[in-house]
Amino acid sequence: QIGSLQLRVYAMASGSPENVDYYLNKGIVKTDKLNVRSFKFYADGALGSRGALLREPYSDKPNHFGLQLTDLKTFGDYAKRIASSEYQMNTHAIGDSANHSVLNIYKNVLDGKKDRRWKIEHAQVISPEDFKLFDDIIPSVQPTHATSDMYWAEDRLGHERIKGAYAFKDLLNKYGKVALGTDFPVEYVSPFYTFYAAVSRQDLKGYPKEGFQMENALTREEALKGMTIWAAYSNFEEHEKGSIEAGKFADFIILDKNIMEVDAYEIPNIKVISTFVDGQSVYDKDNLAK
Repeated sequence: QIGSLQLRVYAMASGSPENVDYYLNKGIVKTDKLNVRSFKFYADGALGSRGALLREPYSDKPNHFGLQLTDLKTFGDYAKRIASSEYQMNTHAIGDSANHSVLNIYKNVLDGKKDRRWKIEHAQVISPEDFKLFDDIIPSVQPTHATSDMYWAEDRLGHERIKGAYAFKDLLNKYGKVALGTDFPVEYVSPFYTFYAAVSRQDLKGYPKEGFQMENALTREEALKGMTIWAAYSNFEEHEKGSIEAGKFADFIILDKNIMEVDAYEIPNIKVISTFVDGQSVYDKDNLAK
C-alpha cells in the first residue's frame, strides 16, 4: 500500500545485467522513505565455508584459495559502466585477494572522479599493503562478524594474516569514517550487539576476557558515528539524517539506558522505549505491553 512504509530504506539493486540496464537507464530513485542509487556485487564467498578468496592458501586447507564469484573482466566492465553514472558500486569482498582486486578495479575506473563513495562491504581480510587503498573507498563493516568468527578465523588465516582481519580501527584511520551494520539476516539484527562488538570485541558471555584484537576496537563515539552520521554519509544522506539537528528528519530512538556510559556488559541488553520517524511515534514499549 502506497504510503505505508515506516522505515527509511537505502536499497542496493542486485548487480544482475537486467538491473544494471534498468537502473542506469532510469537514474536514481529517491523518495523520503526509499533511496535506490547503488548496486550490490559479490567478489567471493565467506571465510567460514572457506569460500573467501585468499592470495595464499587457507592455513587449514592446503592448495585451497576460496571462490571467485564474479570474474574480473565482467566485474571491471560493470564498474566502468557504473562509474559513468551517479550510482554507487558496493561489493561484498571477504578475502584479501577479493579485496585487492576490487580495490584496484575501483581505483582504476574512478581515477579523477571525486566524491563517489563506493564501498567495500565487509572488507574482512586486508593485506598490509592494501589498507592505503581505502583512502577514498568506504569500508562498510559488520562488527559482530569479528566476534562470531574469532573462535576459528586464525585457523583459516594463520597467525600473520589474522592481523589484517576485522581491522575496523585501521580502516577507520585510513578513510576517516567507517559505516557499521548488522549484516542481518546472517547475523542477529540487534544494533546493540553491533555496538557492543565494535567497542568490546567480545561475545555475549564476555569472551575473550581481554577482547579480540583490541587494537582494532572502536571507541563508543566512533561506533555511534559509524551507525548514524557516517552510515548516512556513506549513502549520500548526511544532510537529511544521521544526526538530530534542524533541517533533518526527526528520526530517533529513546533508550532505557545511556549507551555511552553504562558498563560494556550491559550494552547488549539495552531496550528501546520509543521509536520516532518524522517526529511521529511508530513504536512505544509501554503501549505495546498493554
